[in-house]
Amino acid sequence: MNEPKKAADSAEDFVARLRAIGAAAYHDKHPFHVLMHQGKLTRRQLQAWIENRFYYQWSIPRKDATILAKAEADREFRRAWIGRVTDHDGIGDIEGGINKWYRLAEAAGLNRDDVASLRYVLPGVRFAVDAYVNLCASRPLTDAVASSLTELFAPVLMADRIIVLEKLYPWLDARGLDYFRGRLVQAPRDSKFGLEYVVKHCITRESQDRAADALTIKCHILWGLLDAVHYAYVEPGFLPPLWSDTRKL
Repeated sequence: MNEPKKAADSAEDFVARLRAIGAAAYHDKHPFHVLMHQGKLTRRQLQAWIENRFYYQWSIPRKDATILAKAEADREFRRAWIGRVTDHDGIGDIEGGINKWYRLAEAAGLNRDDVASLRYVLPGVRFAVDAYVNLCASRPLTDAVASSLTELFAPVLMADRIIVLEKLYPWLDARGLDYFRGRLVQAPRDSKFGLEYVVKHCITRESQDRAADALTIKCHILWGLLDAVHYAYVEPGFLPPLWSDTRKL
């Protein structure tokens, strides 16, 4: 006998469910981030995070372009969402997040061309970030938008990170922190739009479950990215075979 379908959550309960996912699984709780915010990373470990996280930043416009292509019948959505692409790529004389990340890399003593080449991106980081792009390409629009809702949890982490990096890593030129300062404005704006869109369009239990699943996967992807960096550069400190990074930690 078929079980009766579960009723959809109310909008308030659905939002609470999404927020609970972030409270449980956002990557601010990862051991690598904990070490970072305690000021316990070595210079090389922080540099490695900057190099590897760049692959995520570099992939965001590709991910957002994929989402835009899905909204073929929703002009207003495209008009709102395209700002995410220009936020990262820049437009006209306005500098984008990718260039700001280059400046962060240089502030940490890295070579911009090395970072841009992706030569120090770990295989596990590539797999994690590519999985995010693939999730957005392969699943419905509402799922893809829901996966972006990790932005709900980012502003507090970003604000803390600015303070931590300035105070506990004095060798890092503070002028390189503009990326994080910009996200203090962009993330709340973007997450507000994304949350309203998901709540408006996920009106069945099935669609709500799919959205919650997409957000959970995204949290796991961010966690997996840090797993790779932590394993290679912190504990146990094993770099992949045939790896070119022989710099000291």
